Amino acid sequence: MTIFFAPLRLPPAPTERPASLWTQLLTVTPLQWPTSGVSLSVTALGEQFKKPTTSITQAITLTLLFRSVGAVLFGVFSDRFGRKWPLVFNLLLVAVLELGAGFVQTFPQFLALRSLFGIGMGGIWGLAASTALENLPVGLRGLASGVLQQGYAVGYLLAAVISLQLVPAVPVGWRALFWTASGISVFGAFLRACLPESAVFVQARLAAEQHGVVSEAQKTRVFLRETRAMLKKHWLLCVYAVLLMTGFNFLSHGSQDLYPTYMQKTKGFSAHTATIATIIGNCGAIAGGGFAGWISQFLGRRITIVVFVLITASFSGLAAGAFCIQFGVQGAWGVIPIHLAEMAPPAFRATFPGVAYQLGNMVSSASAQIEATGGNNLKTTLKGVVVPDYAKVQGILLGVVSALVLFITIIGPENHGSHFEKHRAAFDEGGGDDDAWIDDEGIHHETGRAERDRDMEEKGSEERSSTEKPARETDAVTA
Repeated sequence: MTIFFAPLRLPPAPTERPASLWTQLLTVTPLQWPTSGVSLSVTALGEQFKKPTTSITQAITLTLLFRSVGAVLFGVFSDRFGRKWPLVFNLLLVAVLELGAGFVQTFPQFLALRSLFGIGMGGIWGLAASTALENLPVGLRGLASGVLQQGYAVGYLLAAVISLQLVPAVPVGWRALFWTASGISVFGAFLRACLPESAVFVQARLAAEQHGVVSEAQKTRVFLRETRAMLKKHWLLCVYAVLLMTGFNFLSHGSQDLYPTYMQKTKGFSAHTATIATIIGNCGAIAGGGFAGWISQFLGRRITIVVFVLITASFSGLAAGAFCIQFGVQGAWGVIPIHLAEMAPPAFRATFPGVAYQLGNMVSSASAQIEATGGNNLKTTLKGVVVPDYAKVQGILLGVVSALVLFITIIGPENHGSHFEKHRAAFDEGGGDDDAWIDDEGIHHETGRAERDRDMEEKGSEERSSTEKPARETDAVTA
């Protein structure tokens, strides 16, 4: 049962002394580890297409808007058909669209490609998080969550390095950034294709077949029925998760998307210096994410989020400020994959977190445009020239969003240490119930709904028997 307004407290002490972090790391098999750039080009794209910053940021907005579509499509495919091949297809789709973005010649073409790219990009997070976390020991999931989430920061860091070194050195300029990203996506798809299906998902599929759910058509019917039951029961949790991710996405995009533009236009730095500052910021993100994920095993998910959101307000200076802001922002973000996975209805741990994340992205999709529009109205002077005051705009936005994130986090639920890997699949009869578990011996426990259905059926049989018996006795007497 989901409990809101739960007090912030440390997680309960484990009944058994946990193994050391090093011991747990050694238990991870070689197969478990591998499963575990428009922002930088805003100014260059504006020059290419002869568009102002507010127009170029439409590409960011459209990408974020369409990510929720991809999260629904690929999340459902993952919970229904498996973790492996939906993710492989997802990565290849992203690679094709990234490649195409490097060949566009007009601004409408670029917007169309970025919209389609949003669909492909939207599915990756939920699929990758469910695959990585469900196959790791419970004691490592906090750390893995932080490391997994900072794949985003590492990607942004790589994009910044490519923008710094490769883009100025080749005639095609910013297009090289998209082509390189396409190659990285193909490599990721190849790597995932070489790895087996999630062992946890395979176990859940076998459990469904033992319950008589064998044919694909039958599994689909059961999946749709269980999805309806989950939404009816957990609609309030779904709304809460979207609100939480709206705040988090405003926090992330509000602090990152227009940062290079702010450095160049408001502070007057070169594109080279702005990129270096971005790299420093992403180093802070990587450090914060991993540390926060690890410490959340001891402080709990919500307390860790609160601490790192408060750290966000401690920045000063430019490069140092970028490091501190991203240490706090992405530190809080590092807890999100495991927090959402533990919070989610366990049979839908690919769909629920991914869709909540991307719907939050959709609501916050205008963050870059909000900042760009704000910069057009709030001005400052740089060397006698009136320029947009992006510093003040970002400061106001981050202050408001930080307060929202703190409030939503504090009032929300937490399910620290959930063993969601033992849950039955959503295409198994009754698998959508929260208590549909498979124990260590492989015994499949009946769900609460299955027990109620059985009791109702037995009660109906008893009532039919009681009404039929007097009738038979009356017929006998009459005879």
